[in-house]
Amino acid sequence: MSGVISIATAKKTRLVILLIIALCTCLELLLQMGDILTNTPRLRATAYEYLGFWPGLLDGWRENYFGQRYLMFITYGFVHGGLLHLVMNMYTLWVLAEPMSRRISTGSFIQLYTGSLIGGGLGYALLMESPIPMIGASGALFGLAGALTVWLARDNLGLGLMRAIGPIVSYLLGINIVMYWALDGQLAWQTHLGGFVVGAIFGWVLDTDDKGGASS
Repeated sequence: MSGVISIATAKKTRLVILLIIALCTCLELLLQMGDILTNTPRLRATAYEYLGFWPGLLDGWRENYFGQRYLMFITYGFVHGGLLHLVMNMYTLWVLAEPMSRRISTGSFIQLYTGSLIGGGLGYALLMESPIPMIGASGALFGLAGALTVWLARDNLGLGLMRAIGPIVSYLLGINIVMYWALDGQLAWQTHLGGFVVGAIFGWVLDTDDKGGASS
């Protein structure tokens, strides 16, 4: 059974989610304007160079700015590969906003989202053999889905667990197929896996914390 979250706290969490959506949308619209006005992807390429996740930076590549090899574990989640990529990710985030805001506190959500971003970066760094960059919020989104799956497991253990988790798994498979098509096969499944695993771990710990401990 989920913890009790106040209406004010739930609204605050949804506000944080809206701010994330607004930031990602504004960045993509800026890049779209650059593409149109200059008729060249120079601005977009620069954004990817500075904000994307580059595995080579963990293998001795020169940074564009101090600390990039660490900050990229977060920044990659705020730039996208076009409007379709953005819309799919932001729609998914908004769909997940309601269960997130009703389950954990605002601070816990921020920890979950950030931890999932980092987990997605770790998954990509460990499992991706090519030095190609990675962008998009899907690492964090799969982390949220991982947490949601854990919550469903806790709430429904022995009461039709597979029936509860089944729709989540189906959705994850479906969105991976759609994204694979939309991104011409350039799907960072390593990021999805890393985000999902870390999100599941964070979801378990934070859900317990928001209930006031696991002494029962």
